[in-house]
Order: sequence, then structure tokens, then C-alpha cells
Amino acid sequence: MTGHSFSTPAVAVPAWIVNGPEDEGLDWDRIGWRGHEDNVRRLRQRIFTATQDGDLAKVRNLQKLMLRSRSNTLISVRQVTQRNAGRKTAGIDEEVALTSQARADVAVRVHHTISSWTPRAVKRVYIPKVGNKNKLRPLGIPVILDRCHQARVRNALEPEWEARCEPKSYGFRPGRSCQDAIGAIYTTCNGPTAKRVWALDADLAAAFDRIDHDRLLEAIGGFPARDMIRGWLTAGVFEPGKGFAPTEEGTPQGGVISPLLLNVALHGLEEAAGVRYHTTGVDAGKVKPNSPVAIRYADDVVVLCHSQRQAEQVKARLAEWLAPRGLVFNEDKTTIVSLSQGFDFLGFSVRRYHRKLLIKPSKAAIKRIRKRLAIEMRRLRGSNVMAVLAKLSPIIRGWAAYYRSVVSSKLFSSLDHYLWQLLYKWATWSHANKSKFWIVDQYFGKFNKFRNDRWVFGRDSDAYLVKFSWTNIVRHVMVKGTASPDDPALADYWAKRRKKVTPPLDKYTMRLLTKQEARCPLCGDHLLTAEQPPQSPEQWERWWLQVTRTAIVADYLVHHGKPGSPDGDQTRLVHASCHRGHLARLRGSTAQRT
Repeated sequence: MTGHSFSTPAVAVPAWIVNGPEDEGLDWDRIGWRGHEDNVRRLRQRIFTATQDGDLAKVRNLQKLMLRSRSNTLISVRQVTQRNAGRKTAGIDEEVALTSQARADVAVRVHHTISSWTPRAVKRVYIPKVGNKNKLRPLGIPVILDRCHQARVRNALEPEWEARCEPKSYGFRPGRSCQDAIGAIYTTCNGPTAKRVWALDADLAAAFDRIDHDRLLEAIGGFPARDMIRGWLTAGVFEPGKGFAPTEEGTPQGGVISPLLLNVALHGLEEAAGVRYHTTGVDAGKVKPNSPVAIRYADDVVVLCHSQRQAEQVKARLAEWLAPRGLVFNEDKTTIVSLSQGFDFLGFSVRRYHRKLLIKPSKAAIKRIRKRLAIEMRRLRGSNVMAVLAKLSPIIRGWAAYYRSVVSSKLFSSLDHYLWQLLYKWATWSHANKSKFWIVDQYFGKFNKFRNDRWVFGRDSDAYLVKFSWTNIVRHVMVKGTASPDDPALADYWAKRRKKVTPPLDKYTMRLLTKQEARCPLCGDHLLTAEQPPQSPEQWERWWLQVTRTAIVADYLVHHGKPGSPDGDQTRLVHASCHRGHLARLRGSTAQRT
């Protein structure tokens, strides 16, 4: 998003540019995205409503319409080539689309191959696991056209399953996050009279790689793109140095549609665990008193039980339910524990202290962030202050944003002290012959004029390092029950929920966002609310880098020969892609007048 003046109306885009004959040229920068977003959103809502009504024939017809939709093609290509974190990563065809012309070409090719595309093998790469850098996790990178087709198919399949999904399934679903899963644990086990004080902390062994294809396709049923999904499941894997290998089970991690397929495969886990809900009366939607509570985030599951025996019974039932789906527990990571002992889940530590439940960042997560800070500071030896700020600021902001909804205040202060020690050590290494008083005067001071803190590292009032403790503790507001953004009846609920979300941004940017109701004036889409909130400290780090350094740039542009002001009507925050399109339309309008 960039600041821009919008008193001059955008030039209307001729219909043929976006919706005309497919052999016509497509000008990517002149596409009117607002109409296409609305088309896709309405179709998703209609699929959701028809599923709730039990009208399967209508669901299939609407899904066929979505799969043929040109709007769906354009939105999917934009998501894959312009917004996804992996847009710069190529599959076995070594093709990426990072320019407007390349994206337009991909959109035309995708739309031409809607009914004729044959899935290609994925490229196998390995990345370090988050918890253990010595272990590698395999990823399968599809070719760019496969990713675009998967995004199209996901828009048709996802609303159907959003209407069916269980209430406490939080992983890889629109509008839901890790914080919702943690919040569900807190509301279930909080208070001195909590009844569910035992937990089955379960981990599924290589869930993505072991999903049974036949059971998954049976669950999908008569979905119109069923054959294309089968093609992705059996397309095979190409690994440099090893060649091609067929895939007889599982769905490769790295595909756009893979998380959705995992959710489909694991649908029904709550019922299998013995969870029972009230269906009528004032308690409708609440868990029955003697029932366990199962909370799932992708392939990580926690079942909160009344006793150790109940937890063991739940584990046995789930093992029997998982077997036909090709899945088993990872016994090394699956444990039954009392909440007084505590357990780790999604990077958080959950434990009862003297009948009081506290959720904090896990010891493993703290160890990882301290180790990373130390490694980064060692690598930065010989660099200047600005290099330190550029490297550490996203790490600090990202980690603090992920853990700001739990008991983290003291830990944030402790990390600030640890980071100060690293910064002082870096400074003394850079100036071995200087006194400690010179070093303190050179690198530390009251650089943040809004805080009475003389130990801020930086260069001046415009360039200083943020602190963990500057991130306020903000309790997360849980998503309600089975609420989904695809439900048209809950449009007001989601609008109000978006307003309550406070992203970790500076006050000036927040003021502009509030003035605009957090929407881009050009496309009408939400500026910061992604399809899914960041799900880890690393994702928050990337979000901060992309949004505040690339997407949000406060630029007081010249308007009719006069400079804009930070608080004037001429400055707005818009998507960077919308800004480029706006300029392209203005250039086209000028060319037509001349």
C-alpha cells in the first residue's frame, strides 16, 4: 500500500479488457479487481448457503460455475503470483511470474486450460524444521500453473467444507488462527473449578505424506474437479539428483490446496474422540458436561479430558479412527499429561499453577529466539547501525506479535535485557579501543521521543531499535463456534471482528487505517486482514516486512501542484498493486485525451 491522492476518479476499465474474448490481450495493471473480488465472494457465499441447506445438486452447479469463472481465475493468479510468500519459488519448469505481463500471460494460459490441464510432478526441496534445525522437512513445489489451478479449485471446494467443518478446527481455515486454538484451551481449562484437567497432546506422524487417497476422494464425493485433485495426488515427485518417484499416498506439503485436503481428511475427528454438543435449547453449540473437548490445528491435536482414563480411551478410539485414513500417532510426541505438569502446543506452554491456568511462550520457543538473536548479532559484526536495525526489527516485531496475547510481559522485558547485552557486546567488538562510556553515548539514548527510556539502541530519533516490551499485551478475541467468512448471515459479525483486531503497527499508520475503515479505496478489499492471519513468529516477521515496508509506505504525493500532508485528505493507504493499476489507468486516460 502506498499513500496517494484520489480526488481524481480512476478511469473506468473497458469490459473487454477483463471479461471479453479470451484471445484478446490482458492488461494486468488495468484490471478492476473490486468487481472480481465481489464475484468470487458472492459465489463462495452461495456455495456455503447451499451446503447448509443440504441442496447438493445446487452446490455442484455453483462449484462448476466457480471453476469456469474468469473472475476466479484472475483472483487465483493474483494470489499465487503476487501475494503468496512462495511466489518467487519455481517448480520443475523453473517458471515464475513477477511482472505484470508475465502474470497476464499466466492468467490467459490458466483460463485456456481449465478443462484440459494435466497436473505435473512437484519439485522436492527440504527446509529445516522449526523446532529442530538439524532435521529437514520435505516440501513439494508445484509448477506455477498447477498452483493457480489449485487456487481456483480451492475457491470452489473450500466453502462447501467451511459449512461442514467442526467448531474447534482452527488450522488453515479462513479467519482462524493459532490464537483461536490457544483461546479455546484457555476457555475450557481456566478457573479453579475447571473439570477437564488432563490432556491428550497428540501429534500425527507425517500426516501430509500418509493420507489415503481413496478415503480422501471418497470424502470429496462428486466434486466437479475431483479428477484434477486425483491428478495432483498421483502426479509424483521429482527430486534433483534422484529423479522421478510416483506418489501412492499423501499430498505434498507446499501445494496451495494441500492444507484444505488435510482438513477434509481429518473431518470427523471431534466426533471420533467422543465430543458431544448440545443441539437445542439455550446451551446449543456448547460441549456437554461429561464430554471431552478436542481442539485441532492441522495435524496437531489436543483433547482435554476429565481423567487420565478418559484420555486413554480417547487415544484408543482416535487410533482406530485414523488407521483407515492411513494415519497414525507419532508415539514419541504423543503424551497424556495432567495440566499441573503442562504441555506445549503451537509454541505455547499450557500449565495450571495452583489451580490457575497460565499460557506462556514455551521454553523451546524462548530458547530459539535467544539463539537466533545471538547468531544474527554475531553475523552482524563489522556492520553499521542501520544494518542491525534492518535485521533485528522484523524479528522482534514478529515474535512479539505472535506472543502478545498470552502471559508474556515479564518475558518481553527479559528478552530486552538479553538483547541489550548482545548489542553492547557487538558495540565493544566494533570499538575495542573505546571506553564503555563512549560506547553508551554513541549507541544508546532517548531516541524514541515518546518513551522516557535512555537505553534505546539506534542512531537518532528516526532510526532506533524497537523493544519487545513496547508491544502491548492484547487478549485475543476468539472466533465464535462454527463462524465462517463465507457465511453471508455473519457479514456484520466479521466486519465488527476486523475492526477489533489491532495489528502491531505504529500510531500514524493505525490512524490512517481507522480513517479508511482498514479498506483500500481503490479495490475495496481489506488492507491488512489476510485470508488467514500469520500463524507463526516467522510469518509475522514476513508480514511486517511485506506490509510495512512494501505495502504501506506513507508517501505524501503532490496533488495539483501542492504537497499533501500526513493528516490531509490527499493521503491514503492502498495496496501497492492497486496503486500501480491506478497509475496505469491515469496514464491511459492522459494518452486518450492527447
